[in-house]
Amino acid sequence: QVQLVESGGGLVQSGGSLRLSCVVSGSIFSINVMGWYRQAPGTRRDMVATITSGGSINYADSAKGRFTISRDSAKNTVYLQMNSLKPEDTAVYYCKADRFTRDGYWGQGTQVTVSS
Repeated sequence: QVQLVESGGGLVQSGGSLRLSCVVSGSIFSINVMGWYRQAPGTRRDMVATITSGGSINYADSAKGRFTISRDSAKNTVYLQMNSLKPEDTAVYYCKADRFTRDGYWGQGTQVTVSS
């Protein structure tokens, strides 16, 4: 089992920045990939950024150049630094852990709202 708790969402003006945090607990050794996803009302949940246990990073095109995913293994925390935010970044952001066994776990989500 893996537990994920996100924080850091909020309301920010266009062009502003936020840093999301995801604290991971449980069977951390079993995690292969950590990722951030987002879902706006009426849309599907899409990948924003992922980082593997080996350190490989992948970004959605919409996130490249503006968002940075990172991790602090000592704190069991994964971050998403979001800069130059746009109104279209408004969504609920979810943290996800994919284990080597192919099962996945989601956090409860944190709301990000970007005003124009």
